[in-house]
Amino acid sequence: MLADSQQKLASAASACGPDILEVGVGTGLVLRYYPPAARVVGVDLSEPMLQKAVAKVVGQRLSQVRGLAAMDACRLGFPDQRFDAVAFPFVITLVPDPEGALDEAARVLRPGGEIVIASKLGADSGAQAAVEAWIAPLVKAIGWSSTFKYSRLQSWANKRGDFTVGKPVNCFPAGFFKLVRLKKAG
Repeated sequence: MLADSQQKLASAASACGPDILEVGVGTGLVLRYYPPAARVVGVDLSEPMLQKAVAKVVGQRLSQVRGLAAMDACRLGFPDQRFDAVAFPFVITLVPDPEGALDEAARVLRPGGEIVIASKLGADSGAQAAVEAWIAPLVKAIGWSSTFKYSRLQSWANKRGDFTVGKPVNCFPAGFFKLVRLKKAG
């Protein structure tokens, strides 16, 4: 069910250049979709998840993965302008401070690079927003949130002034997940 979004995320991030940071790498589900020429570093707060990702990297011989580390999305231990792209696979709605995580991603992103997000983004209005409000308790129980809206990304970018937000791209199934690219000026 997530493969379409995972492939689109890896493809979009890889199109920005070879140096990619994946925030919220988890067990490494997206890592196999990055091309061999990529140089991917993955971070996650969960050591047990990272151990599974390491096993996946070794078992699948994913040479594009150059490192995995335990790290907080809001306190990345990398120098400024280190990466061509920063990918957030299904994690932006889970971090306690999404704007803080985006600010950190912006810091480590090179000029002209992109933050690429694959996630469930809630609708701001209409029938979809009503359905999301109705199913919110169930969605929250499985770890997703429909309260994180596309407009929140736009507000963050507008406040900063150095990012443009692309239109969300629908992903399988039926547009339930979205891919959004935020391009840094430069």
